[in-house]
Amino acid sequence: MLRPLAAPESAVIRFAVAFADVLQFPEKPATIAVDIPIGFPERIEGSGRSCERLVRKLLGPRQSSVFSTPARAVMHEEDYREGCALALTLSEPPRKISKQAFNLFPKIRELDALLTPELNQRIYECHPEVAFWVLNGCAPASLPKKVKSRPNPDGLEERRKLLVNAGYDAAFLSPSSKLPGRAGVDDLIDAAVCSWSAARIAHGEAVSFPDPPEWDAQDNRMAITV
Repeated sequence: MLRPLAAPESAVIRFAVAFADVLQFPEKPATIAVDIPIGFPERIEGSGRSCERLVRKLLGPRQSSVFSTPARAVMHEEDYREGCALALTLSEPPRKISKQAFNLFPKIRELDALLTPELNQRIYECHPEVAFWVLNGCAPASLPKKVKSRPNPDGLEERRKLLVNAGYDAAFLSPSSKLPGRAGVDDLIDAAVCSWSAARIAHGEAVSFPDPPEWDAQDNRMAITV
């Protein structure tokens, strides 16, 4: 049985420029679920880490939302072509990196540099579509969240209803919500379901892919937890 989000009426929206700012929020979050890859193997076998391969099997038409994370050394490349060249040597079968993945590298490096043994007990890698899979009774969302890189209103409404059923206030998730910076309503929906996952983690009810988690050479967890 899924536990409703703890105290959903107390949900707030906060905007952080750097991930370290999250740790300084007034709420002092004890458990954080983030949609950023954590933990990287020295080499990649197949289509990404095992956690990515496992969850793709669950998501059906939504599996394209899970991109393949490259080897650790590739994450530190700041030139796309050099990153692709290195990725080819550190993957089997040889695989380049996507431009979409490369554009996420700065945020990934930022979090990776921040992690400590203590923070590894507080910060968990989450994936919104996998979280919605759990929230939807272990079935993928029927509609895409985006179409041609643009938010899909029907897909967002499907996910919004799942969150309301889990305890969120409908007005809080309304498309008319005033959001900071360049955040869009799709970002709000994703953040909300990651928060729901953080509550499950804190209550000891979350699911880990794989279970038990794997760990990289830096002692960082390599698992998607929802």
